[in-house]
Amino acid sequence: MTPAGSAEEARPEGADTAAAAPLPGGRAGAEDKDGGRPGAEDKDGGRAGAEGVLRIFAPTPGATRIVLVRHGEAVCNVTHVVGGVKGDTGLTELGRRQVSALAARLAETGELRGATALYSSVLPRAVETAGLLRPVVGGGDGGGDGAGDGDGDGDDGQLELVQQCDLCELHTGEADGMVWQEVIDTYGVPDWNVDEMAPLAPGGESWAAFVQRSSGAVRALVERHPGELVVAAVHAGVIESTMISFLGITRDIYRRGWLRTLHASMTEWEWVPDDARWILLRFNDACGIPRR
Repeated sequence: MTPAGSAEEARPEGADTAAAAPLPGGRAGAEDKDGGRPGAEDKDGGRAGAEGVLRIFAPTPGATRIVLVRHGEAVCNVTHVVGGVKGDTGLTELGRRQVSALAARLAETGELRGATALYSSVLPRAVETAGLLRPVVGGGDGGGDGAGDGDGDGDDGQLELVQQCDLCELHTGEADGMVWQEVIDTYGVPDWNVDEMAPLAPGGESWAAFVQRSSGAVRALVERHPGELVVAAVHAGVIESTMISFLGITRDIYRRGWLRTLHASMTEWEWVPDDARWILLRFNDACGIPRR
């Protein structure tokens, strides 16, 4: 039995390529009968409805981009332990391979070289993930094992790793460190599709409070780094909360478990200040990441 409030521990995995969106900046569309692309200049030299046919747009000048990386597979994911500050013991061997595969891809593509800040939650699985990615995010040289000099303070030439509790998965209160079946037997299972204000366990967080807290933390990072590229190692629930908040998903539409966010996948948002709107550039980008 999977508890409704299990956050990320029992999330099902999906196919890597099916949900992965292409990188921003590409153009889509078949050639027209004249051999040109839809939206090419017309006979008067103007654009022939380009904005109506282009599905992917280049990043907006002056916008802020934030890439949310879900941590690799964690020990608590496979042992079904509630992974709070007590229950989280870091990544599995597969989880480290997953993040290392992502780091190898980023070293080759350089797609996060322009990052100016690196964040993570304070939970070990996210901190370990961010540490493995540090050499290929921002100004690192792309080599090494991600450990730097061991403290993540940036004096090794890589970006400083800043840990924030507001980026954590849902706070589980007294359930932290328990096996999920024990949580069910002791506290029952809150139905957050019916009552989103119910806490998971005594001293824990409700789903509504979590969505507000975690999406607000991501929004605050964007406000702190206007016009920059920010990377944060976070959790599936945090990514889910940004989807709900930034896309304005209402309760009559949303249901728990509607997203299957893969380990070591990237989700990228763009904040356009002039329009005061969010643009989802990619979700679940996990190309080349091993699942087993």
